[in-house]
Amino acid sequence: MSGKDSHVQDDILRHSLENPEEFWANQAEHLYWHKKPSSTLKLTAKKLKSGIEHDSWEWFPGGEISTCYNCVDRHVEAGHGDEVAIYFDSPVTQVKQKYTYRQLLEEVEVFAGALREDGVRKGDVVMLYMPMIPAALIGILAVNRLGAIHSIVFGGFAPNALAQRIDSCKPVALLTASCGIDGNKPPIPYRPLVEEAFKLATHKPRRTFIWQREQVPWAPTDRSAGQASWQKVMNSARSRGIKAECVPVKSADPVYIIHTSGTTGTPKGVLRDAGGHAVGLHLSISYLFNIHGPGDVVFTASDIGWVVGHSYIVYAPLLAGASTIIYEGKPIGTPDASAFWRIVEEYKVNTMFTAPTALRAIKRDDPDNKFLAKVGERGGLRTLNALFLAGERSEPSIISMYQELLDKYAAPSAHVIDNWWSTETGSPMTGRALVPHAGRDRKAKTRHDPPRLKPGSAGKAMPGFDIRVVDDEGREVDRGTMGNIVLGMPLAPTGFRTLWDDEERFYKGYLKRFQGKWLDTGDSGWIDAEGYVHVMSRNDDVLNVSAHRLSSGGIEQAVTSHPLVAEACIVGVPDAVKGQLPFAFITLSTPSHPTAAVPDEKLAAEIQALVRKQVGAIASLGGIIQGKGMIPKTRSGKTLRRVLRELLENAAKGEFDKEVAVPSTVEDAAVVDVARRKVKEYFDTVGEKHAAIEEGIKAKL
Repeated sequence: MSGKDSHVQDDILRHSLENPEEFWANQAEHLYWHKKPSSTLKLTAKKLKSGIEHDSWEWFPGGEISTCYNCVDRHVEAGHGDEVAIYFDSPVTQVKQKYTYRQLLEEVEVFAGALREDGVRKGDVVMLYMPMIPAALIGILAVNRLGAIHSIVFGGFAPNALAQRIDSCKPVALLTASCGIDGNKPPIPYRPLVEEAFKLATHKPRRTFIWQREQVPWAPTDRSAGQASWQKVMNSARSRGIKAECVPVKSADPVYIIHTSGTTGTPKGVLRDAGGHAVGLHLSISYLFNIHGPGDVVFTASDIGWVVGHSYIVYAPLLAGASTIIYEGKPIGTPDASAFWRIVEEYKVNTMFTAPTALRAIKRDDPDNKFLAKVGERGGLRTLNALFLAGERSEPSIISMYQELLDKYAAPSAHVIDNWWSTETGSPMTGRALVPHAGRDRKAKTRHDPPRLKPGSAGKAMPGFDIRVVDDEGREVDRGTMGNIVLGMPLAPTGFRTLWDDEERFYKGYLKRFQGKWLDTGDSGWIDAEGYVHVMSRNDDVLNVSAHRLSSGGIEQAVTSHPLVAEACIVGVPDAVKGQLPFAFITLSTPSHPTAAVPDEKLAAEIQALVRKQVGAIASLGGIIQGKGMIPKTRSGKTLRRVLRELLENAAKGEFDKEVAVPSTVEDAAVVDVARRKVKEYFDTVGEKHAAIEEGIKAKL
């Protein structure tokens, strides 16, 4: 696409792919380098123990950089020390705080000094197991300040999950807190979780720093046993004038290790390079998000334990010199479905980033958007320029609904922007950029029209990401044809190049399938004629119905287009005739949810009609189960389809009480029990009507 048919975003992408050295050299000049890179991109190769050799690369070789310096010191030295760096808002504890860049620097350099005094050195790994509190960001930046590597584990993960990650990266120290608070539930004491993890782990961190919270204290044992009060250590260092300066690291040195969710198999330790991470995030926050510095406010409703939190709660806003919000709460229940809109109004948020799951939860509790409208009618959303969605596929109905609401209540020309990325890529691979240029000449905030909205697509490719769609043999398919979404190499600078201490697994998991030519994302979808990327489902969630490849995401899109359906999950169940049948779990947006597992005939018929019309008769549903609070998700918002599929397969054999494998990353294990009861009720109610499905499942098992 070129000339009059080309959008400026297409031209910028083309520049980044055709001349990556020039493009990324320009981006690198926006940051401070302790030692300038000798070049921009170095293409290399790696040889595995097995003898296999594969292509690799290195961004900004020869350079040395401190991300902490670029996030904090740089802004204070530029005269922005009194600008707000962090807003902390905790409805679960009724606490609000703010830290200016100068205050943040003071906290970070003191704690970094305390860690250095305790023996933490450049290249060491320090693990964090923290709730959403300011100390978590201070800890992250202090570790980075020393040139050490951080590895964050979602606070509240089960001991075995924490132990797995401890043994994976062998941290010298653990930064934790006395408790976490998950929504409107009672505080979760961390001490038993941490101490059990230490018993399970082979490796033992030599020191545990505990941030004391008043809700649940944790009295440390003698310091010689490894436990220390974070506040006492800080107070001691501050009283003695202990501080640490920034320690620069090489561009290719790791800034952090982040483990994938571990829903299947052992979690993989994704490694992020320091130089590429800083340069790539600085571009994305300014180009895609239109965030440029003091006065801009970013609200990313995620957790620091996930890659979204790493990138857009911690690093990217601070690299830009903007204000970031740490929100210790939920989209609903703290206190209600008005929570997000209250944050936007109170802090004059410019960019909000959340998961579709959160908006579905809000829709369930507030189907008529009364809370949003109330804030909007008094002008409380007028600062909001964009609502970004990522984490899983956003159905077109929710995109369209929120775009209409932004048109009515938010800033002029505000946009809902779906974007697609992963732990491995570190920043969005697709989106609709809010700023029309990515060169050194960008200055003030620029309002313009990004590529037009296409509900259901995740936008167009971001700079540096060469996105293709191929068949199972690795051959590119025509535009509009569904296939495997892959990436050409090298990846953009935020992308990973390997796994922590496991190059063989990197090759087998991402490169082997297509013989090293493409990097496999594990997602299926297509690219349309205008270059919009449509991500439909994980490859594991593609259904094979009568030799037709159907995406669970495409069928969910049809189901959720019904005005009464707030959320849907499609799983494939074996069928003796068609191979597989799509089966739907749905949650309605009605104020009082029906208690019956089987929807009434009128609703079921309307949903089936929508599926046939939008996907085709081949996709007709084999069954529908309705219920509230029965679709299990990971703590990062991904739907656990495999768990629901397993419950159905067990039910077909009459094994309703059989245990299913629920990963430690599940947000609420009780949801699985709700789903189990609904599945049993469904089979008890429907009986012989679905004998064919039962026979199909039995035949396959």
